[in-house]
Amino acid sequence: MSDEEKRRWKGPTGNKGSSGRQMDERKVFAHRAKSESSKKWIERQLQDPYVRKAKDEGFRARAAYKLLEIDEKAGLLRRGQRVVDLGCAPGGWLQVAVAKGAAEVVGIDLLPVEPVAGAHIVQGDVNDPDDVARMLKGLTGKPDLVLSDMAANTTGHKQTDHLRTVALVEMAVAFAVAHLAPGGAFCSKVFQGGATKDVLEMLKANFKSVKHIKPPASRAGSPEIFVIAKGFKG
Repeated sequence: MSDEEKRRWKGPTGNKGSSGRQMDERKVFAHRAKSESSKKWIERQLQDPYVRKAKDEGFRARAAYKLLEIDEKAGLLRRGQRVVDLGCAPGGWLQVAVAKGAAEVVGIDLLPVEPVAGAHIVQGDVNDPDDVARMLKGLTGKPDLVLSDMAANTTGHKQTDHLRTVALVEMAVAFAVAHLAPGGAFCSKVFQGGATKDVLEMLKANFKSVKHIKPPASRAGSPEIFVIAKGFKG
């Protein structure tokens, strides 16, 4: 399903609750979906309790609960932090960081992101130094936590998709190593059983502890898992 179809299906961001009319409209949209995969994605969303919970509690995406559950196990988020969210669209992780009391929260994404109260958001590329500089202007010092929920659009070719995902993880790790404050932490989505050997070696060389977590909000059938690194050596 295309990103545009998903945005149209979700409707306005930040709305609380789901009226019967909204549900009926989504069923109609599912019926009109261009492909069978699009219909299945929408039907799964309609039945997903995390999607309903996100709407009820004002989060922009079910992914917010992935971060909340990761934090419950790993203790990443704390009051007064400076937080960077790479690939922040549609803004659910930014909302969680703000809600958890982060002092400064910044995010960047290639896609436009609706404003989040308490967050500085830049539409741009993590690979572009100028875009990164614009994002980091929202912080008064080095970040204490770097988050990445980035994922490449799938092509259907397993090897190609794997390589594209690995490249994003490597990009996020390189950013964390270049910018984190000493003692800081890092969390990134990875796939296919966890981080690659090269990524793990880089993380272990730069952090005191590294582990993988698959939060309950991550669908059982999804290959995604998250790598958590704490205690940046600086």
